[in-house]
Amino acid sequence: MTDAAAAFIRHPSRSLTRRTVLGAGLSATALLALSACSPQPQLLSPQSAAVRAAEKRRFSSGNSVAVDLRASETTIDLAGTLAATWSYGTLPATTIRATQGDLITARVVNDLPDGTTVHWHGIALRNDMDGAPHLTQDPIAPGADFTYQFLAPKAGTYWFHPHVGTQRDRGLMGALIIEDPREPLVYDDEWVVVLDDWIDGVGATPPEVLAELSQGMSGMQGMSDTPAGQGNLLKNARSSLLRGHAGDVKYPHYLVNGRPTGDPETFRSRPGARIRIRLINAGGDTAFRVALGAHRMTITHTDGYPVEPVDVDSLLLGMGERYDVLVTLGDGAFPFIAEAEGKQARGFALVRTSALAEAPSADVTVDELTGQVGTAEKLLAAEEFALPNRDIARQLTVRLTGGMASYDWGLDKRQFNMDKPLENARVIRAGERVGIDFVNTTTMWHPMHLHGHTYQHVGGGPRKDTSIVVPGQTLSVIFDADNPGQWMLHCHNVYHSESGMMTTVAYEK
Repeated sequence: MTDAAAAFIRHPSRSLTRRTVLGAGLSATALLALSACSPQPQLLSPQSAAVRAAEKRRFSSGNSVAVDLRASETTIDLAGTLAATWSYGTLPATTIRATQGDLITARVVNDLPDGTTVHWHGIALRNDMDGAPHLTQDPIAPGADFTYQFLAPKAGTYWFHPHVGTQRDRGLMGALIIEDPREPLVYDDEWVVVLDDWIDGVGATPPEVLAELSQGMSGMQGMSDTPAGQGNLLKNARSSLLRGHAGDVKYPHYLVNGRPTGDPETFRSRPGARIRIRLINAGGDTAFRVALGAHRMTITHTDGYPVEPVDVDSLLLGMGERYDVLVTLGDGAFPFIAEAEGKQARGFALVRTSALAEAPSADVTVDELTGQVGTAEKLLAAEEFALPNRDIARQLTVRLTGGMASYDWGLDKRQFNMDKPLENARVIRAGERVGIDFVNTTTMWHPMHLHGHTYQHVGGGPRKDTSIVVPGQTLSVIFDADNPGQWMLHCHNVYHSESGMMTTVAYEK
């Protein structure tokens, strides 16, 4: 089954109707819903004057960055195993770099057999450039192209990926680094690290995995305490950090910057060098616990925003999360481990400051993995970036529901319909302080991601756009409604979101 068949098979005449209606400000679904019940709020469209006005208010440096992305079928070499996949030319794509306030112009050419989009994960950009299919744009048709253009509003570590079907569990990904022209951190070098779990073209494709998961996991019989499963499914992947089941998919490979443990990347530097490592979890179903052997890390940022520095031995990243750390390197060759949390597997790379030092093996024991683990709840926003105190004007409660047995993931016991993106939308108004309570009623963890905004964990916690919500937890966050339009809110486990754990947060006119 193709990604198009799995996610958004559409009739040409329906596409024309949807484009026409979106241009007028509302989707056909929204118009039907508004006519069915009265009164209903009128919603700002992604193409509205309010969206354009918000873009004009953003700081502009006067500079521009132009990039070309070509999404195409390709074959990658995973330490001698050839895998057919989709990518933007390399795995990961060439890092896009800009400076805060720059105008980014990205022309995307679609050479794939299915429609696609690009979502600029974590960027509070103009709504019509967000890459949300059926909400902010029609998918880019095979053989067509689309140009994204937006100001880069905040410095930080971000990334880009498709938002159509299960495409983001293929090779379509890359880092987007927005530099701070007044960077306060002092460091000698930088290493951008993209972590990924890999199955595409190695026995299965992501649409096939979703089809298998959609049959439910209740038929999997009792097994040993070690991760095991049948087909591409995984059972008994357990994590105390994640308070239960760690993941659903049995991946053959875990990659660091596109390379498996059998062919690791080597980052070279010198003893005593102070290194900024920008960590991005681009995985589909895997949290990574990251450590650098014989080193401590200082957390400086999460999801692009500064935090009060914290020293840790290792760091936990859910899918979609990003962390920046500083490390002062010793003399030798050191293992960089991205442990697939609860899955008893790992990604691996080398950090080398000596040409003579013997390289550690990929299965080396790293004490830092069992030391002090950095997680979001241990962090505080840097004072300058904490949200000011305000009364909450609108409180939203989002209940995470469903389970593995029937694979019926949803929000408030409803599965999202991509063809009706404004159905059951959460409505807010510009200027409001909004609170969200994520209530996890399930037995699995979920990395929840809000498009177009950066919220703050209550109690002075970090500023983020993607946060782990563990079973039984209520995670409370706040944000200011300062970016008008229609925005997705979803679990960043690709198979959970495609099963229905998604909704829309929409601004009222």
